[in-house]
Amino acid sequence: MDALSETLRVVQLVGAIFLQGRFTAPWCYQSPHADAAAPLLEPGAERVVIFHMVTEGGCVVELDGQPPMWLSAGDVIVFSQGDAHRMGSALGLEPGPGRSLKELLQRRPRQLNFGGGGDTTRLLCGYLACDARLARLLLNGLPPLVRVNVRGSNAGIWLEASVRYALAEARSPRPGGAGVLAKLAEVLFIEVLRLYINEQSAGRTGWLAGLGDRVVGAALNALHQRPAHAWTLEELAREAGASRSVLAERFQQLVGISPMQYLIQWRMMLAANLLSGSKAPLARIAEDVGYQTDTAFSRAFRREYGVPPAAWRRGRTAPSGLATTL
Repeated sequence: MDALSETLRVVQLVGAIFLQGRFTAPWCYQSPHADAAAPLLEPGAERVVIFHMVTEGGCVVELDGQPPMWLSAGDVIVFSQGDAHRMGSALGLEPGPGRSLKELLQRRPRQLNFGGGGDTTRLLCGYLACDARLARLLLNGLPPLVRVNVRGSNAGIWLEASVRYALAEARSPRPGGAGVLAKLAEVLFIEVLRLYINEQSAGRTGWLAGLGDRVVGAALNALHQRPAHAWTLEELAREAGASRSVLAERFQQLVGISPMQYLIQWRMMLAANLLSGSKAPLARIAEDVGYQTDTAFSRAFRREYGVPPAAWRRGRTAPSGLATTL
């Protein structure tokens, strides 16, 4: 299993599409910072990532300190840092009064009609909730606004058709529609990540950029496939088809830490997942993540999380709605 799939399997993102909007020009809507929306969207979640998908028409996104970005049908935009933002039919419009977020989220997915009656733009608004450490892993190195167009991907047509179907089902009396819509929100977000990885450009850094790099991506996949293996830099370089110096330099440049430091962090994430999601003894967890003794494991875990694994497990309360967290 590749590194992205393995990470997503361990973490089990929780998401939903919470709003289906029909906006008619002229219109402008102000969205708060994700931290303000998080308690309403997914109570207890450590981090919420907001995304929007344009299904008809087009609009402009304005974010303080960033150039405006124009969106068209098929575009999905992710706010990697959760920034407050404005979306509208033209630049410089004042946001309308609208409804409070709490009111909008009383029933999900909410249908919202807003604007002056001109050209129509349709938007889907969704979120993904995840552990704060995972958010840093996935989003490190991303610009504040990440845009991809799913209509250019093989999955795009299927995704759009499936989302439309699920939205209709969510409003029907048949049970399960909201659950289907939640899973599609996760699939849509994952497809955005996959497309972003494939759209590599010069100067990109971060974990996702590393996955798209031939050398670093091969090393990451090897570490994720066999985290308990006693890796050396030389053996990992052979797996990646590069010299030790090339691997070390490329890994540090893109991911920001050395391969061996990354291996420790990934092992600790796996361990935290096992501690919160199972009753396995510490010795078994230590072995599963590559430590011969629970003493060495406890020492490494404490360096990463600040407390010994047993204390971390006792104090851990899983956020509501998150089946597994790191």
